[in-house]
Amino acid sequence: MPRDNMASLIQRVARQARITFRSPAGPAFGENLHRLQQLLDEVRAEDLHLVPRGPSAAAAVAGGGPPWAGVVPPVSYMHICETESFSMGVFLLRSGACIPLHDHPGMNGMLKVLYGTLRIACMDTLSSGAAAAPPPPAAGGGPCLRALFRSRQHYTPASPPCLLSPHTDNLHQIDAVDGPAAFLDILAPPYDPQHGRDCHYYRLLEGPPAGAEPPALPREVWLVETPQAADFWCGGEPYPGPRVCL
Repeated sequence: MPRDNMASLIQRVARQARITFRSPAGPAFGENLHRLQQLLDEVRAEDLHLVPRGPSAAAAVAGGGPPWAGVVPPVSYMHICETESFSMGVFLLRSGACIPLHDHPGMNGMLKVLYGTLRIACMDTLSSGAAAAPPPPAAGGGPCLRALFRSRQHYTPASPPCLLSPHTDNLHQIDAVDGPAAFLDILAPPYDPQHGRDCHYYRLLEGPPAGAEPPALPREVWLVETPQAADFWCGGEPYPGPRVCL
């Protein structure tokens, strides 16, 4: 059963996000961010009237392709609210879905898993001037970017929120592990291409040898900018939870 305070909880999250990101350079930002993190950590799927989904109804696809191929998007987004300083919504990933490696230019972000398990790989951009070695060749790729591959961790509803800042963990890839998953997402400020906050996609220019354990982290890597993958797109769904008023 949903908890009695579900409406006030998501409303309080939104209000605290507005307070926190209204002055991200102010002296109280750290304290406000910590309070927002505490509130976000309390949110559960039932607070947003979300029911964990089972395997996709379109799982039987000829040729062994992903269950959503040609039927439904691998990822959907439920919009909750947006202001000039932040946006908040829910991403739903179908079983086996991946939000490819991407960046959040000049943005802060917070991610809280509502159901399922996510594997999140986080990276920081580095100056290419001090590179120890030149980047490997990128066949047909775009600009190369030097990065620090910081972490690759699993997150569940019991995990604290995953945080990113303009300089730390700003690039990440999100994979649904062993079934569908959903997470509450806050970005501050929102994406806005007209103000230099457009999303860019990347891929690693190297990988571990076949059959070997992945190299230890953190480690320096080279990325190449790529177009959005043809098998990734994001659909929209109505948000079923309590209304947020700001």
